[in-house]
Amino acid sequence: MNKPDTSSAPTPSAPPGRRRLVKRHSLPVRITHWVNVLCLSILLLSGLQIFNAHPRLYWGQYGADADRAFIAIGARQLGDTSRGYIQIGPLGIETTGFLGVSSEDGAAAARAFPTWLTLPSYHDLGAGRHWHFFFAWLLVINGLVYLAHGLWCGHLRRDLLPTRAQLSLRHLWREVIDHARLRFARGEAARRYNALQKLAYLTVVGGAIPLMVLTGLAMSPGLNAVFPFLPDLFGGRPSARTLHFLTASFLVLFVIVHVAMVVASGLWNNLRSMISGRYAIDETGDKP
Repeated sequence: MNKPDTSSAPTPSAPPGRRRLVKRHSLPVRITHWVNVLCLSILLLSGLQIFNAHPRLYWGQYGADADRAFIAIGARQLGDTSRGYIQIGPLGIETTGFLGVSSEDGAAAARAFPTWLTLPSYHDLGAGRHWHFFFAWLLVINGLVYLAHGLWCGHLRRDLLPTRAQLSLRHLWREVIDHARLRFARGEAARRYNALQKLAYLTVVGGAIPLMVLTGLAMSPGLNAVFPFLPDLFGGRPSARTLHFLTASFLVLFVIVHVAMVVASGLWNNLRSMISGRYAIDETGDKP
């Protein structure tokens, strides 16, 4: 996630038509960003390995094979052929070749998510849990470091909180139209987040990731013994598992949109700013 750091001293203006490099991201922001990338990648792959052990999601206090699933991914045998499907409530979608049934060593195999999307690639629930738990705690520690830095340096207040003017419906609608037309901020305006970026990042940092962590804790039998109220916060462990899966899916969607916007608005410039901290802006207002 691109988190600009505008706390640095102003850079002298460059002659018209010239580019200049400005400081956009502090070192702690860059480090925590890349640690997040690593953690979320491993958590996704290992989480799908765990999900494959029981690819059904329930809502309520109980959930077992005989109970009606809220979401299910599986395979049905039709004669000599297995057909993959995903069931969401009353809606059923055939997904043969990817979800439910995928190709392994040239043969069709019943498996919720294919081997190339899980860690480890072969069926090993224990290894998947070890990977998942280790990087989950690393994500928590990394998040606390980011929050501490953001509060101490004013990054959260200065860069992520939208102004009243930015929250007006007229302003938000204009930004939606600009994004749909791939019109991005230029010149000095590119140093700051727009309202849609701020709202998206606040949703992830303040909502999605904390919810994913809490629902993960609510599924832990060991932590449930120490904090028995945790599952009840979400209506039971099956509901916590469903919310955990849906929140992870939301984060995957966020990352896809985020990467698409990074590429569309200038891949190398954005990568440079998240590696070296420096971002190129054009004094004429042309696209960097």
